[in-house]
Amino acid sequence: MCYCASSCSMILLNKVVLSGYKWEAQISLMLYQNLVSVTVVLALVHMGVIATEPLTLRLMTVWLPVNLIFVGMLVTSFFSLQYMQVAMVTILKNVTNLITAVGEMYLFRKRHSTKVWGSLFLMILSAFCGGFTDLAFHPVGYTWQIFNCFFTAAYSLTLRKVMDTAKASTKSGQLSEFTMVLLNNALSFPPAIILIIAFSETKYLLHSPLMLNGGFWVAVTLSGLLGLAISFTSMWFLHQTSPTTYSLVGSLNKIPLSLFGIILFNAPTNAANISSILFGCFAGVLFARAKMLG
Repeated sequence: MCYCASSCSMILLNKVVLSGYKWEAQISLMLYQNLVSVTVVLALVHMGVIATEPLTLRLMTVWLPVNLIFVGMLVTSFFSLQYMQVAMVTILKNVTNLITAVGEMYLFRKRHSTKVWGSLFLMILSAFCGGFTDLAFHPVGYTWQIFNCFFTAAYSLTLRKVMDTAKASTKSGQLSEFTMVLLNNALSFPPAIILIIAFSETKYLLHSPLMLNGGFWVAVTLSGLLGLAISFTSMWFLHQTSPTTYSLVGSLNKIPLSLFGIILFNAPTNAANISSILFGCFAGVLFARAKMLG
């Protein structure tokens, strides 16, 4: 329940910041959220609540490819969410499963059952139907979301390949989830700053009236805390259950998220589009179920 609540709240709050406040510095938003996460993690380490591995040069070098993909995943998600309605973002994310499945075949020689491929086909079909019936269709938003699917799949696949090397780069030979959270967020600062300069966000930051808006700062700080909450609750959830159950709950979580996204943001829709969205959510549940049986 904690994982579902934090996951839904994070996406909805980011949509409020990007569309409600009309914030146009997406990379700066990512940088601030990651700064909040690093600050909280370091505070917890200082208080002795959690422990992390020292961030040595060797470990950071090994982790750099994962981190660059992580930054790309976050940036593209912000850009897509600014242009698209929440429900369609959640459905198009199903494309990530197909890319990941194909990547697993070529990188890890993993075979998938007919049921898995059948559910993946339904996911892609729902994404196409959703796009055709989307009354708020925006080509820029869809383009960013497709990029996000590739970055998300690449992050998952690269993480698996780098994990063993990263563990060998630590003093204890282990790599806790807390260390990974700290690595991802702390190492994102340099590439984020480079992207902020490249996208000329500094000019926007200097002239935006939102920089003096107290409500805006509360929203972005809360979104950073929710991002950290997702990391912690997902770790706890995976520890208590299994990756398959985690995937299944994540698929079920898309249903209330899609509905809340339509209601809260008054997204233009029709019966055909809602049917496509629900069909996509159903296909996600079938996929998780097929993975469980496999």
